[in-house]
Amino acid sequence: MVRAAVLPAVGAPLEITDIELPDPGPGQVRVRLAAAGVCHSDLSLSNGTMRVPVPAVLGHEGAGTVVSVGEGVTGIAPGDPVVLNWAPSCGTCHACSLGEVWLCANALNGAGDVYARTAAGVDLHPGLNVAAFAEETVVAASCVLPLPEGVPLTDAALLGCAVLTGYGAVHHSAQVQPGETVAVYGVGGVGLAALQAARIAGASRIVAVDVSPQKEELARGAGATDYVVASENTAREIRGLTGKQGVDVAVECVGRAATIRTAWDSTRRGGRTTVVGIGGKDQQVTFNALEIFHWGRTLAGCVYGNSDPAKDLPILADHVREGRLDLGALVTERIALDGIPAAFENMLAGKGGRALVTF
Repeated sequence: MVRAAVLPAVGAPLEITDIELPDPGPGQVRVRLAAAGVCHSDLSLSNGTMRVPVPAVLGHEGAGTVVSVGEGVTGIAPGDPVVLNWAPSCGTCHACSLGEVWLCANALNGAGDVYARTAAGVDLHPGLNVAAFAEETVVAASCVLPLPEGVPLTDAALLGCAVLTGYGAVHHSAQVQPGETVAVYGVGGVGLAALQAARIAGASRIVAVDVSPQKEELARGAGATDYVVASENTAREIRGLTGKQGVDVAVECVGRAATIRTAWDSTRRGGRTTVVGIGGKDQQVTFNALEIFHWGRTLAGCVYGNSDPAKDLPILADHVREGRLDLGALVTERIALDGIPAAFENMLAGKGGRALVTF
C-alpha cells in the first residue's frame, strides 16, 4: 500500500488515500518517487478539459529511484535514478516513422490500463501513463529514462514535462536564433523554462508577459530583460520595445484564445508564434484572410516541446551541470501530496511558478 492522490471522477476533489500497488509485471518498472511537479495539464485532466479514464492517479512530471523491475526489463536496475516519461513513443506509427516522436499515435495507450486499486478494491488508471502523484508507481519500462549524472534527483522531476516543453518550444518549434527577440506569455513552470531556454539560445531581448505584477522578479531571474503586465495594450507595448516591429518569436504558454491572438499580434511581420498552452474547445481564435497574407507570420502548435526525451534529456542535463539551466528557479513552493488541491487553486489564480510535491 502506498499513499496517492486519486481523482475519483472528473470535476471531483482529489482524495489523498492508500492504494494497492502490485509488483511490476513483464516489461514494467516500479519507481519510488522523489518528487512530482504539479502541471497545468493535471488541472486540465481533473476538470475535464483533457480526458483520461477515471478513477485515476494523476501526475506526469516526476523523478525517483527504481525499486524493482519485471521480467524482460534491461538497461534499468534497482537503485537507478530515473525521470518519468509520460509520452513514450512506440517507434512504429506514422509520426514515429517521420521522426516526430512527440506526436506518437500510441503514446498514451497505457492511460487506459488498470495499474492499481484502492483499498476498497476499485480499479485505478495511471493518469497520463505514469501516475506520479503517489509515493511509488509502476510503469512500462519505456516510461523511464536514466537520469544523467550531476542532476539533483528531486529537481530532475521538472525535466519530465515543464523543461522539456519550455526548452523544446524555444529550440525545436520556434528555433530561436542568437540575437532574435522573444516574448513568452505566461510565467508558470513552462513559461519560466521557456525564458531560460531563450536566454540559452542567445536571444537579445526577452519579454515576459503575465497577468500578475508579482511575477516580475521571478521572470527576470529566469532571463527576462523586460516585463509586461498583460492588458489590452500588450501587443502595442511589445512593439514599442522592439522598434515598433514586434518580436521575432512569441511563445504562448497559457492556452487561451485571447492570449494566442495577442501573441500573434505581438510578432513582427514574418515572425513565428508557438502555442504551448492547452486550451478548451470553446477557445476559438479568429484571423481574417487578408491579415494572414499581409503579416506572413507562422502560427504553430507545439506538443511536449516537439521533443524527443531520450535525445534531449542528456542535453538538458549538460545545461544543468554547466549552470546554464537552473531547475530550482522554476519551483516557487515545495509541498506534500495533500497540498496539490491548493496548488491547483494557485494555478487558476495565476500565482507562482511550479509547485513541486516532494516525498
